[in-house]
Amino acid sequence: TTMLYRNLLSMDVEESIRANPIDGVILLTGCDKTTPGALMGACSVDLPTLVITGGPMLTGRYRNRKIGSGTDVHRFYTELRAGNITEEDFREAESCMTRSDGHCMTMGTASTMACMVEAVGLTLPTGAAIPASDSRRRNLAHQAGNRIVKLVQEGIKLSDIVTRNSLENAIKVNAAIGGSTNFVVHLIAIAGRLGLPLDLNDFDRFGSHMPLLVNLMPSGKHLMEDFYYAGGLPAVLRELADELHNDCPTVSGYSLGANVADAKCHNRDVIASIDSPFQEAAGIAV
Repeated sequence: TTMLYRNLLSMDVEESIRANPIDGVILLTGCDKTTPGALMGACSVDLPTLVITGGPMLTGRYRNRKIGSGTDVHRFYTELRAGNITEEDFREAESCMTRSDGHCMTMGTASTMACMVEAVGLTLPTGAAIPASDSRRRNLAHQAGNRIVKLVQEGIKLSDIVTRNSLENAIKVNAAIGGSTNFVVHLIAIAGRLGLPLDLNDFDRFGSHMPLLVNLMPSGKHLMEDFYYAGGLPAVLRELADELHNDCPTVSGYSLGANVADAKCHNRDVIASIDSPFQEAAGIAV
């Protein structure tokens, strides 16, 4: 099962870190299970740690409309089986959908986990949404290489960043972005590796009442590239400022609140304000 592969990955990462003279680690992750799996392994070792995700694919466009990996592939396949489109139409849509490197550009599990590591403070600001093929992601990786050296010098371990408060932040953020339900399974596993208390009741208590602020497939109509241009996760974090523990430390060296103090939203059709959300009380209910 997918959980088997996630857990095997976490064991591989843990043993690779333990078996080598590593002082600090940057986790390079991408699709659904690689981010939580690698992070679980690193949590068990608890060295200075920073995460750089691979980034989402560019927005798919098919006959002048946006299409999203995962979300639309099932729809097109159903249309093909129903005889409403041809095999040629299906193949054309497929080629339009996957037009660059990167993970799925919908708010599926890959994008959800990328947002999770930014929400808990384990990646540098804007890290969740920069498209994979954008030069700014390579610049972010370069900054990460500099920053991990500082984290080692300062002795800031993973457990200094990921705390009970930062996990509560992540639950609220996941609700606001319309994140995947797989988030629940993975965050509980990550918390368990650090010995932090977290259970299903916490997801209901902290997340179920939160509003939906991000208009991305499959809950909405836009994709991760649009999310980045609209301001990315920093814009969402600033909108949620009154709901979050803003004093949580992050790998940038600044608190979560300081990281996003100047963040702006550039497109309200993609990121709503807290006063006018796309949907009220849209978080995961347990």
